[in-house]
Amino acid sequence: MSSKSGGQKKVKAGGPRPVAQNRRARHEYDILDTYEAGIVLVGSEVKSLREGNVALRDSYARVQNGEVWVHGVHVAPYSYANGFGAVDSDRSRKLLLHRRQIDELTVRTGQEQLTLIPLSIYFKDGRAKVDLALARGRRSYDKRHAIAERDAALEARRAAAISRRGLEPE
Repeated sequence: MSSKSGGQKKVKAGGPRPVAQNRRARHEYDILDTYEAGIVLVGSEVKSLREGNVALRDSYARVQNGEVWVHGVHVAPYSYANGFGAVDSDRSRKLLLHRRQIDELTVRTGQEQLTLIPLSIYFKDGRAKVDLALARGRRSYDKRHAIAERDAALEARRAAAISRRGLEPE
């Protein structure tokens, strides 16, 4: 008998760990739909990404000529690459999606005034992926309302936890 596992991969609970997140996007936008897209990287960008040297702040995506491009993603140069494989750290990068997804994004962003926002970058099976969101911008009163809802839900969870333990609320 062999003690090998038969080639099965262990999957961590909760999915892949993000290398970078755009946390502000969830505050600034209402997320309507999300897509997982591959990202085209060159040279030592992958190594730099694995080190976590990436910033998603103020980044966005656009459909141009039937292709999806992400703009404003800053991937810092890899620290151990001495001149070899050096690329512009703020260049536009192509995203890889299925044709029907690109067509759907083209239609929805054109008709409904929606924006494409990268939410996170992570590695899945050794390949860099971008969690791309189709989002609608919030106004300031919408942001205040979202914060109030979040605070109310937090208070309700706290009260429920206290009542489950049988303690008196303060």
